[in-house]
Amino acid sequence: MSERATATGEWWLYVIETAAGRLYTGITTDVERRFNEHCEGKRGARALRGKGPLTLRFSVPVGDRSMALKREYAFKQLARADKLAVVEGRQWLEKALALDD
Repeated sequence: MSERATATGEWWLYVIETAAGRLYTGITTDVERRFNEHCEGKRGARALRGKGPLTLRFSVPVGDRSMALKREYAFKQLARADKLAVVEGRQWLEKALALDD
């Protein structure tokens, strides 16, 4: 995982892995808070409920909300192998997404 992600007003892209190995991608301004919400289940994504234990595998600051939404969409379009390459640090996010902005 990258540097500790907390509430800074900056938007972050994060990846959570379920117990079955599925990857979930989201954006937030506070990764720690959002991960805890997913783990607790009440305010977390429905797709993650009952899929624990959950592991926060990756988080990276991506700028403002607009940029975060673009990065999230592009990341979700990647093949699983490409997502894992980014999560495991074998490829840079920007290179994987082929974005220059």
